[in-house]
Amino acid sequence: MDPPETAPWSLRLFAAIDRARNTLALRVNQAVGGDNGAIAAAMVTGKRDFLSDEAREIIRKAGIFHIITISGVQMTLVAGIFFVGFRSALALFPRLALNYPIKKWAAALAMLGACGYALFTGSRVGSERALYMTLILLGAVLADRPALTMRNLALAALVVVITEPEALLGASFQLSFAAVAALVAVYEGRSRLPRDAESKGWRGFLAQHAGSGVGGALVATFCATSATASFMAYDFHELSPYVLIGNPLTLAVIEFFAVPAALVGSALSAIGLDGPIWAWLDLGIEAIMRLARWIGSAPASNVPLPAFAPWSIVFLTLALLSALLWRGLIPRLTAIPLLALGLAGAASGETFDFAVPPTGDSAALRGPSGELTVLGRHRNAFAAEQWLRADADARETPDAAGRCDKLGCTALARTGAAVALVLETEAFHEDCARAKIIISPLYAPRSCAAPIVLDRAKLAQTGAVTLRFEGESVRWRKARAPGEDRPWSRAPKPRGGAAPKQGQDESADD
Repeated sequence: MDPPETAPWSLRLFAAIDRARNTLALRVNQAVGGDNGAIAAAMVTGKRDFLSDEAREIIRKAGIFHIITISGVQMTLVAGIFFVGFRSALALFPRLALNYPIKKWAAALAMLGACGYALFTGSRVGSERALYMTLILLGAVLADRPALTMRNLALAALVVVITEPEALLGASFQLSFAAVAALVAVYEGRSRLPRDAESKGWRGFLAQHAGSGVGGALVATFCATSATASFMAYDFHELSPYVLIGNPLTLAVIEFFAVPAALVGSALSAIGLDGPIWAWLDLGIEAIMRLARWIGSAPASNVPLPAFAPWSIVFLTLALLSALLWRGLIPRLTAIPLLALGLAGAASGETFDFAVPPTGDSAALRGPSGELTVLGRHRNAFAAEQWLRADADARETPDAAGRCDKLGCTALARTGAAVALVLETEAFHEDCARAKIIISPLYAPRSCAAPIVLDRAKLAQTGAVTLRFEGESVRWRKARAPGEDRPWSRAPKPRGGAAPKQGQDESADD
């Protein structure tokens, strides 16, 4: 037998980094303990394996889930610490400071530090985008150009779209660039305000108080939250009204606890002196969790929203861009009609009475009461959660579960029609005779008399399906168009012959 081939050096490098991340995450989790330890491990290493479902739900309801993701805030702080630290160290040597461009040297070293941080924290999609933006900003310093400008932001967005075109439709891209665009617009606007401390009026007040300290944190939170609100509502079907309370404290903890602790604690862990650092981080996390629990228990801490019309987000995005990019009041007023069109689309989203994933092993059905019922013996928790959220239903998935046994599930549709989810072949005979709609991950027999049959063969052709009952007719929406055949999504092969015999393994994925 030939000896196994040696893995490429890149794989060995990433494996070594991941082992180091796992070791540090376990050390931080054990040092802090409990959910605070899990959050600390996620903040430091990007590993979220220790986090309980309860803790996830608490921080999600408080609108501060970003504290456990490595995103633009952390990347900017790490780069800033490296930049300021290197520049300050170089400034200690007068000969260097007076004769050489130590600012550019510090920027170059900060770029290396940011790349190392992104590599160690897992190089997730969100952290990679933050790294692109950080490298472009530091590159502007090397080129003697202003760093915080819309042009640099546009360049970063262009790099992301070229390297990951699918990211344009993702929530991470939309939220991160919308927030940064709002902050850059405010920064550019503030730079045009009078800098004289004796300036009177609202311009002087903003120039003195809106860019630093508590005022700066509140302004940054308000601008970023306003810019991302439409994307949050569109992508996640909910809004967190108390985010203006939670985010400033969260930013303070990230700035003064999490990022410094991650850098210092990681360095000291090699010699076993990192214990006090994690205790320091625990203080900040405990403050966040206390606030998050208070926000979660407050009335209307999360406002569920129904699904928007798909075209609404286009006008909401154009409204945001008009408000941020144009110079002058008159051009910016074009955001108002665009916003009105977007809100009209948000209020006219189409609901569904029936939804089935492409696997056919679960379904969501609107019953006579008007609420959704989730069917499936082993329900797809993620899909079920998305169905409920898109319907502005705040119930947990188990609370919406339907009646099921080992053979399948049965329920009544809003119209009173019987619906059956068949999970075992022996249930087809009875369910096909009495149900109006049959769903199954198996192949239904060709003799099945139900008017609508969504079995394995049908769902392979259509993909995910939603139905809406309109009087005597049924309105279909399919994920896969008829005849669609793409290199990354091949059309299913025609199924010939009779249905598979009973007992054949029919539950395997296509």
